[in-house]
Amino acid sequence: MMSSSATSSSSPFSSTSTFSSSKFKFKFPSLSQRSSLLTVESRAKPSTACSSTIRDASGQIRHCSLSRRRGLAFTATLPFLFPLHEFVGNGGAKAIESGQREYLRIKEEISKVVTKGKAAGVLRLVFHDAGTFEMAENSGGMNGSIVYELERPENAGLKKSLKVLEKAKKEVDAIQPVSWADMIAVGGAEAVSVCGGPKIPVALGRLDSAEPDPEGKLPQESLDASGLKQSFQRKGFSTQELVALSGAHTLGSKGFGSPVAFDNSYFKILMEKPWKSSAGMSSMIGLPSDHAIVEDDECLRWITKYSDNQNIFFEDFKNAYIKLVNSGARWKSM
Repeated sequence: MMSSSATSSSSPFSSTSTFSSSKFKFKFPSLSQRSSLLTVESRAKPSTACSSTIRDASGQIRHCSLSRRRGLAFTATLPFLFPLHEFVGNGGAKAIESGQREYLRIKEEISKVVTKGKAAGVLRLVFHDAGTFEMAENSGGMNGSIVYELERPENAGLKKSLKVLEKAKKEVDAIQPVSWADMIAVGGAEAVSVCGGPKIPVALGRLDSAEPDPEGKLPQESLDASGLKQSFQRKGFSTQELVALSGAHTLGSKGFGSPVAFDNSYFKILMEKPWKSSAGMSSMIGLPSDHAIVEDDECLRWITKYSDNQNIFFEDFKNAYIKLVNSGARWKSM
């Protein structure tokens, strides 16, 4: 869903474990690191059970049971949501405090490099890394594989955003190594926050993939509303979550209000359908997918709700984002 017209250099990746250019260098997992990944138990395949709190079209909240995989992800998030004494005894407090220190260290380093002007690109990294997830195949997802996929046409412009996060990652790695998957997940949350959006807690412990995800798994910009809903359903997301996550397009150069303000302008402008006007640059606002969802009755109900109430949008975006960055993740063993 997140896209860019920006271009990037076409430097191909080599088959070695290090990618370099005249501008920057990424260190990919060594062969020994890749082998060690095989010893880590993969998370269970997702079930059809609902995996998050969902708000229905009337605004009521429904609580659904968690699948095993989502339940583990939610449990991992708890240290950042509740006081320590509410869910652990003294024996586990030190470990959790250590995890909190790591989380705060990552946030601090990211805040030094992710400015409002760079926020849209960093948030787009999240969508393009996690957006490859497919439930039926239990493949793709939030696994840092984007570092191998920068040469793909749909990822044009993302080298710059990854380079931004690499600066912060070097500082964190000097104290305690952090995966690209964790770095990107926290980076996207900080990008939203620095632009005035909701504060989003992110669990840590994701493992990086040792290879790129399959191609052709991102939702296509040219899809109509029905195609978009089917694509998101295959990834475990409802129509409401599709619309909430589409609100990320409020950042950047797509014409939805200020390019550096995370608010509900996206939905307000969608309701006006300015691209139908032949005047000036109005016809250039948004992507075909943006134009499509406002013509769909089910999507329109959520667009209207978020246009009327920014707080509801913020809450639903936060929940959908947490679900997105946990999609397909493989976690360090506890």
